[in-house]
Amino acid sequence: MPDLSTIRNFCIIAHIDHGKSTLADRLLERTGTITEREMKEQTLDDMDLERERGITIKSHAVRMAHTAPDGQEYTLNLIDTPGHVDFTYEVSRALKACEGAILLVDAAQGIEAQTISNLWLALEQDLEIIPVINKIDLPVARPDEVAQALEDLIGEPAEDILQISAKTGEGVDEMLDLMIDRVPPPSGDPDAPLRALIFDSIYDSYRGSVVYARVFDGTLEAGDTMEFMSNKKQYDAEEMGILRMGRQKVDTFTAGDVGYIIGSIKDIQDARVGDTITTAHDPAEEPIPGFEEVKPMVFSGIYPTETDDFEELRGALEKLQLNDASLTYQAESSSALGYGFRVGFLGLLHMEIIQERLEREFDLDIITTVPNVEYEVEVEEKGEPKTVTVDKPEDMPHYGDIEAVHEPYVKADIITPSDYIGNVIELCEKRRGEYGSQRWLDGQTVKLEYELPLAEIVFDFYDNLKSASRGYASFDYELLEYRESDLVKLTILIDEKPAEPLSTIVHRDSAHEVGRKLAKKLKDVIPRQLYEVPVQASIGSRIVARETIKAQRKDVTAKCYGGDVSRKKKLLEEQKEGKKRMKQMGEIDVPQEAFLAILSVDED
Repeated sequence: MPDLSTIRNFCIIAHIDHGKSTLADRLLERTGTITEREMKEQTLDDMDLERERGITIKSHAVRMAHTAPDGQEYTLNLIDTPGHVDFTYEVSRALKACEGAILLVDAAQGIEAQTISNLWLALEQDLEIIPVINKIDLPVARPDEVAQALEDLIGEPAEDILQISAKTGEGVDEMLDLMIDRVPPPSGDPDAPLRALIFDSIYDSYRGSVVYARVFDGTLEAGDTMEFMSNKKQYDAEEMGILRMGRQKVDTFTAGDVGYIIGSIKDIQDARVGDTITTAHDPAEEPIPGFEEVKPMVFSGIYPTETDDFEELRGALEKLQLNDASLTYQAESSSALGYGFRVGFLGLLHMEIIQERLEREFDLDIITTVPNVEYEVEVEEKGEPKTVTVDKPEDMPHYGDIEAVHEPYVKADIITPSDYIGNVIELCEKRRGEYGSQRWLDGQTVKLEYELPLAEIVFDFYDNLKSASRGYASFDYELLEYRESDLVKLTILIDEKPAEPLSTIVHRDSAHEVGRKLAKKLKDVIPRQLYEVPVQASIGSRIVARETIKAQRKDVTAKCYGGDVSRKKKLLEEQKEGKKRMKQMGEIDVPQEAFLAILSVDED
């Protein structure tokens, strides 16, 4: 039975690019978990995408051993967390598995939105917070100013806040000792019924789902029948173990332990993040609180450019879903794009990552449609009120049947230097934002709180925010509720035929402007035909914008030299009749640029 007093379960929370993965590398080095020869940058980030973008996409865990100055050896379980707003639920479950958190802040960039968001999550879990200022080796570092801002935020005296450089290793040993002193050991009763929290799971093609869990109470032995409390599914615990840089098998899991469990779980959906594992022979009465069904927030259509690649795309999505239970998809077809899938994502970054992985790892050429959020639409059906859920414009009920449309709103926290407050407020007001509050973090930085429609931030809000603040502002959001809005479906017609994949849902006040901009952009990207092609935007049966793609002209009268004018008229009439017939049976090929044009409609 392990001595709980010598175990420390902790995590590192930080904004993107504040040095979390680099600090994890130094901890692995200083504790001898990994040799210098095996060392590589961002050791715990095993995807190329994670290294390139400087973010953590999947949670990781690793066990380290550290000898304190008094000679006592401690077991340290580092539970690394994702570092982006799209993965907030996964972060909250990883935090729940810990007793302490290192709050890492960049000495040059200072406190940012994601820092505060994750700090509140950690405080909700009642974690011991250890503020640490990183990157003090940078020439532009301002550690004293950042320390003062942290004191104002959490009350820790500025002079007591540790200053380190994860890159050079300066201060890392002191941080380890401070963490052991301040983070409490895990509590729990090894003799109580088993309660273990799942904070992550991955799929192994040979062993099935591998569950990463933290044991709060009880003991699990190899061969026990375990039960997932949310869905009552039962599996035998075939193997369990601890996580160093690989899996190390053990015979028993008990209170305070962090590691992996394998039980021939064929479907990763059975082992959901946040669920509680207990044993079938002595089940716990109550699960660990906080479990939620992860719901996708953003939806987009993904289609192969070559119709023959449809089955390859299906197989690629199946494989990605095995390691990412939050990814949802279902087959759909489009008259313009053929067969593809409607895919649900946690957010826009999640969508970008999936798209890049499909192209890189599976060598697929894909077309993606405009991302949409989920709306709740009230309609009257046979005299009875009914609410339908709509996640793409094609599914929007007929204009005359709609009673009301509700859209999701988010609470956005934006941290920006004071010089750019005006630009940021202007951007939020333009996106139908409702002002909440303003708080000064220090003399130069302010936190703005706005309530915004989710649909207004899924396109290019983050890019525009960076432009408005010259790259200095940071942004975080959380879902609030659904609110009634005056929304309409803006249908795009090409050659008087609806092009549903290009249609979108917009606020009525901006429908005319968006329709005009979109028609203008589509006019520039759709190839010219041998006849005039109208590009229109409509709400119901009312046309709100129109552009015309001019016909390619062939001078059929070029061969006429002199003679009666009736010869030229006859040739022009024949050409006119030919164009009329061509228009009746012609099909307009809509290129990928047309689908990208709708994403940049606000750039003008």
